Amino acid sequence: MKIDLSQMITEGRNPASQHIDELPTEAMLRVINNEDKKVALAVEAIVPQIAKVVDAICAAFQAGGRLIYCGAGTSGRLGILDASECPPTFGTPHSQVIGLIAGGHRAILQAVENAEDNREQGAQDLKDIHFSQNDVLVGIAASGRTPYVLGALEYANGLGATTAALTCNPDSAMAHIATMALTPVVGPEVVTGSSRMKAGTAQKLVLNMLTTGAMIRSGKVYGNLMVDVEATNQKLVQRQVNIVMQATECDEATASAALAACSGHCKTAIVMVLGELNADEAASILGKHQGFIRLALHDAKTEQ
Repeated sequence: MKIDLSQMITEGRNPASQHIDELPTEAMLRVINNEDKKVALAVEAIVPQIAKVVDAICAAFQAGGRLIYCGAGTSGRLGILDASECPPTFGTPHSQVIGLIAGGHRAILQAVENAEDNREQGAQDLKDIHFSQNDVLVGIAASGRTPYVLGALEYANGLGATTAALTCNPDSAMAHIATMALTPVVGPEVVTGSSRMKAGTAQKLVLNMLTTGAMIRSGKVYGNLMVDVEATNQKLVQRQVNIVMQATECDEATASAALAACSGHCKTAIVMVLGELNADEAASILGKHQGFIRLALHDAKTEQ
């Protein structure tokens, strides 16, 4: 079946870059940079819609559900990137945020021919991870018409799950199928049709907001500190110490001692120092408040 790309903004020809191949290097790069400046504004225009998806993801997490990303090519890789960074940043289980890509693991590193055109595989990949109505599916595709993603969205909708479409073309097929539509319209690319550029940047910005926003709403950030960070190397061990110091205004020795007493759990160490509690008391009161430091501290001060 012939695909009509002429109506897609992401496939249009950008007048600002039609002679980019004739420019000296610095001028060429300024054309790219000037186009990139439009991306943040396109994302700004849909912040209210992004907020609704963040709230839906947070509700799913609270109910034991997951966030699943689904895409092909650059879009799929961006979803995998965002998912893979949640455990080290926010201390989440690897199963809580999952990225699926058309063509499977091999497609992360190289293109897999025709994988994105397999509508049935989109549904099958969700079945393989036991996707349920408690989960949230975010389909990602600059075009908004990728069959693999459409198949996944249709399957998720059939289960009654919340679905969102992240695309860069308005009035797309994906936007019509999904429960919610996120459409940062960034315009034609500098290199015609190369949606790894502005469209990919917009997608990355939105994905950053989705997971970071949901994690903040889930109590995994205190102030602007990543208090559930996992210390998997020496740099992160020191980051934990710095986080406790910044959160409590204590000295390094106090922060290190608190972390040692609670097996390197930042939240517990912070509540220990600020609430003047021992490790068991701090862990208990945090558990009572689902890991929200401010609620735990308020409770601790009320009891004192």
